[in-house]
Amino acid sequence: MTLQITPSLSLADHEIEITPIRAQGPGGQNVNKVSSAVHLRFDIKKSSLPEECKSRLLKLRDRRLTRDGMLVIKAQQFRSREKNREEALQRLADIIRRTMVTRKKRRPTRPSATARKKRVDSKIKRSRLKNLRKKVTE
Repeated sequence: MTLQITPSLSLADHEIEITPIRAQGPGGQNVNKVSSAVHLRFDIKKSSLPEECKSRLLKLRDRRLTRDGMLVIKAQQFRSREKNREEALQRLADIIRRTMVTRKKRRPTRPSATARKKRVDSKIKRSRLKNLRKKVTE
């Protein structure tokens, strides 16, 4: 089975390591017995992703990313291990999709001449208004 990220990009199962762990928080006696939470580990450097995508993923400022290029996702929202597994895989796919989107480079713009004139005129008008509020001294 593969994880489909985009129609043209998918990850093989052997690239993703999923380990069941015990979930945190309340749950009575069951929380100590059942490993329903999931740890997903994805090695970015060894993956089959395109080089551009790898470099963007490694540049992410994310606490889930380790120094050696391992992305660690912990899913424990659901009581079922299978649902947590699906949630972790979905989160991984979302992270990869977000890095694949290229943003348009911002071109710096300047205000037009009329906009500058309008701004100066409004400042002059405001100044006159404030001067009218002052006490009249003869």
